[in-house]
Amino acid sequence: MNFTLKVWRQKNANDPGKFETYEAKDISPDASFLEMLDIVSEKLIEQGIEPFQFDNDCREGICGTCSLTINGVPHGPGRGTTCHVYMRKFKDGETITIEPFRSTAFPMLRDLAVNRESYDRIIQAGGFISQRAGSAPDGNAVPIPKPHADTSMDAAACVGCGACAAACPNSSAMLFVSAKVVHLGSLPQGKPEKDRRVLAMVKQMDKEGFGNCSNYYACEAVCPAHVPASFIARMNREYSVASIKNAVGVPL
Repeated sequence: MNFTLKVWRQKNANDPGKFETYEAKDISPDASFLEMLDIVSEKLIEQGIEPFQFDNDCREGICGTCSLTINGVPHGPGRGTTCHVYMRKFKDGETITIEPFRSTAFPMLRDLAVNRESYDRIIQAGGFISQRAGSAPDGNAVPIPKPHADTSMDAAACVGCGACAAACPNSSAMLFVSAKVVHLGSLPQGKPEKDRRVLAMVKQMDKEGFGNCSNYYACEAVCPAHVPASFIARMNREYSVASIKNAVGVPL
């Protein structure tokens, strides 16, 4: 299969950047999108041209490191991470536009790589749980209703890739933050700090420059972990309750 690639090239955050055109020839339909970029990059190196710079790690859809916007869609066609996009999803001879995740809170590094440490700082703001977390406890030591456990696991599926913020017209990170809030807030081990956690994480999210949620649902549409937007509503409720408690002097 042959493709025409329009790839965003940018030397650093201060460089204006631009799209440049490259040819990808004789690509196997079973090659992943990242493997295709590897093939083209190797040919660029042979020609003395700087290869594409892009984030990747496990290439198994687990780590959330890969972060490409393909034809205007974070992670590209389908409902998974960039590394799980295969070239058979494109038509032979198609022109493919490739650019980084776009968000004010994700500063440009180079080409297709952006700095997503803002997500790490939001998680750090959430703090820790005071529950003992040493050796594995007995499975029935802390009774947890299955619906609560299922909700927590659905939220924990978030890999923190940043696609939600990249897809949102407001560059909102509320799907990501709500997943982290619901993950721990659904379990008894995480409830003692739940009020402080949601206040601190939302405050840090605002500090990082992410926008607010306007219910476009673009985040839910591109999330590779299928995290539901209903978690945002739950986080908003928990944030409202925690704010009222804090305002009237209830210890958090």
